[in-house]
Amino acid sequence: MNLETWLLFSGAALIVILIPGPLSLLMVGNSLNYGLRRSLPAFLGGVSASLCLLSASALGLGALLLASERVFGVLKLIGALYLFYLAWQSWRESRRGAGATPAQLETPALPGFRALFWKAFALGASNPKDILFFAAFLPQFIDAGRPLAGQLASMIATWALLDLACKLAYGLGARGAARYLRSGRGQVWFNRVSAGLFAGAGSASLLSR
Repeated sequence: MNLETWLLFSGAALIVILIPGPLSLLMVGNSLNYGLRRSLPAFLGGVSASLCLLSASALGLGALLLASERVFGVLKLIGALYLFYLAWQSWRESRRGAGATPAQLETPALPGFRALFWKAFALGASNPKDILFFAAFLPQFIDAGRPLAGQLASMIATWALLDLACKLAYGLGARGAARYLRSGRGQVWFNRVSAGLFAGAGSASLLSR
């Protein structure tokens, strides 16, 4: 991949990654609840999910999903159900936070590495439309006259670095509002808004064609 193509790919990838979504919301929530450093497993889980989707698209699974409407529908349903599950979790946290003491709100229990990692990974990998997006996105920057493996490796590495940087930026940005959002009322409303956004994303996934 020459420098000009790489710069074009990097710019396009950055624009796509910067668009906020359910995974960005999860990163903000983790940073507020556990701190940026302790949320690192979740950041790694989200980036790993993107790398898996990129690799799946490169292997041709995007074409398989396009060809099989039933498989795509099943995967879309699983992804939507997971988003509804996250909405229920956030709403439950808001109800529990409404009656909690300030001390209880300031010291949330820290999940283990695996729990944080796999929750973010599952959310990042739960939308089969992302595989189709990558399947359409990657070929635009591939030079048929050059070895394919090297170009894919370069794009995957670039995406991983940009994706991780963006997720960390969301986490750092959450610090600005941390004082309010970590207060009793602020945390309750943050969880309620999160529940609504997760539920909305799940509904949009089910209704989309």
